Amino acid sequence: MKTTLNTSEAASLLMADENAAWTMAGAYALVEHLEQIEEDCNTEFEFDRVELRCDYSEYTDLIDWACSYYGADTWREALGIDNDIDELEAISIYIHDHGQMIEFDGGIIVSAF
Repeated sequence: MKTTLNTSEAASLLMADENAAWTMAGAYALVEHLEQIEEDCNTEFEFDRVELRCDYSEYTDLIDWACSYYGADTWREALGIDNDIDELEAISIYIHDHGQMIEFDGGIIVSAF
């Protein structure tokens, strides 16, 4: 037996996860991203909000991600950023080289890597 979820139902299930910190915009962005992958690959995913919580995290912006991932005092050094490099571009390149980033109005979602 299988239940098919629409976008709103899946986003609502993510929002109902008390151990996650999804915003409504973030939940919709993640679900829409996964739906696009399903369409592109002609496959279906089994919805597992615990797996999604472990595989993806939402951040307000790239600096928020860098501070969370490396620490507020050490992220520039960890990413090899000096004054000559655009910080946001360097963070974005790093994330894209190591995982996935979903950008949406209000923040970003980054895959675990």
